[in-house]
Amino acid sequence: MILRLSSFAFGDCLSPRLPVTACLALLLTACAAPSMPPTEAPVTPPAGWYAPVPHDGSLDQLGQWWGSLQDPLLVELIVAAESASGTLAQARSRIEQARATRVSAGAALGPSVDGAANASRGFSQQTLGVATIAQGTIQASWETDLFGGNRAARDAAQARFEGAQAQWHDARVSVAAETADRYFTLRSCGDTLAVMRDDAGSRSETSRLTTLSADAGFQSPANAELARASAAEASGRLTQQRAQCDTEVKTLVGLTDLPEPMLREKLMQAPTRIVTPFAVPEVPAQLLAQRPDIYALERDVAAASADVGTAEAARYPSLRLTGSIGSGLVRTQGVNTTSATWSIGPLELNVPLFDGGRRAADAAAARARYEEAVALYRVKVRDAVREVEQALVALQSSIDRSADAQAAADGYRAAFVAAEASYRGGLGSLIEMEDVRRTALAAQMNVVTLQRERISAWISLYRAMGGGWTRPTLPTQAGKSSQ
Repeated sequence: MILRLSSFAFGDCLSPRLPVTACLALLLTACAAPSMPPTEAPVTPPAGWYAPVPHDGSLDQLGQWWGSLQDPLLVELIVAAESASGTLAQARSRIEQARATRVSAGAALGPSVDGAANASRGFSQQTLGVATIAQGTIQASWETDLFGGNRAARDAAQARFEGAQAQWHDARVSVAAETADRYFTLRSCGDTLAVMRDDAGSRSETSRLTTLSADAGFQSPANAELARASAAEASGRLTQQRAQCDTEVKTLVGLTDLPEPMLREKLMQAPTRIVTPFAVPEVPAQLLAQRPDIYALERDVAAASADVGTAEAARYPSLRLTGSIGSGLVRTQGVNTTSATWSIGPLELNVPLFDGGRRAADAAAARARYEEAVALYRVKVRDAVREVEQALVALQSSIDRSADAQAAADGYRAAFVAAEASYRGGLGSLIEMEDVRRTALAAQMNVVTLQRERISAWISLYRAMGGGWTRPTLPTQAGKSSQ
């Protein structure tokens, strides 16, 4: 039994003494309107969580981070990557699909009107002659939304449309972050290549001088071989690093769909120095609610809640009203006969009585999907908090280590210059100089790596904060009801 009827109401409906209209009224009033689970409220982290607002709390400024790096090529590459992104194209397609579904769901709330026309010519038994018969009909039908099933379906479609729009923005943030990350990886690769090129040149020159000194008898053959081995090692690393940079260029070509010669030319004209991004010591807690991926999951919860209402409404009676207007023409033996018809009805009441538990199972499945959407939403909120905190820790750590790393690199570089001068003056050992060289090289590489780490953390924070996206203002429930 699908209807939730009291025994009194159902027994009275079986009585022949009760009018049909009264029975219908009992059937409808005995059914309670289906209830929907609550939707999730927007994420609101604790008030003390990174409460101070950086950048004067300006989301617009947060959304223009790339410009702060003073690198027009980066902005150009991000725009090109957005145009070439298959992920964004897929997200746009999903928006159009969701928009069409929303229109279809909204149309179910109103009446539908269909027209039909036909004409025939032949022998008529009634007129005992050849007759031309033409007929046109307009039929209308309307299913009253007694228990809100159609309204719930419309609300679900609206929520999914809003979620699809947010997913498109999330895809844009991801594409921009990925492009920036690959671009700075390439720039960092170029900086590393420059360090290795200088190192390889220095070792090659040391090898040349040591070989000349050995040939003149001032150095041992072992020192000459050590110098040549060191130069060969540096040359091999340089070749490997050059190949890695070429690979990064091709990766960027794949992201932006720009011709490789054009991209290489633009890279040659890019700023030679990477501008260190500004520090972000704190993040306003309310920015978590500005992440498009969290908003999309929030709308998924709202859609799943509305789906429960649709499934529950299917367990209750439905009422459909139909009507038609028609006009006909019969022409025989030069005489025209016209007719017009109209009708209202029938008024159809469909009452689900027994379906083996199918509708109840559909409602239970809808509630399970709602619970799944809520769980995914809450997990994503926790992940968002973690991502922001990790990015802030990594960013602050890289900033704190920068001065020490640069001081170490300068100190080791000065020590190497002194050791090299001592060796070439015949007062130092080649082995000692090579040890100092390796230490100085490692310190220089650490500076480059630390700069790359800082920019990577900065990009991760940009992504974790939603890229400056602003959630739309949703209509109130009263506004929805009036639409």
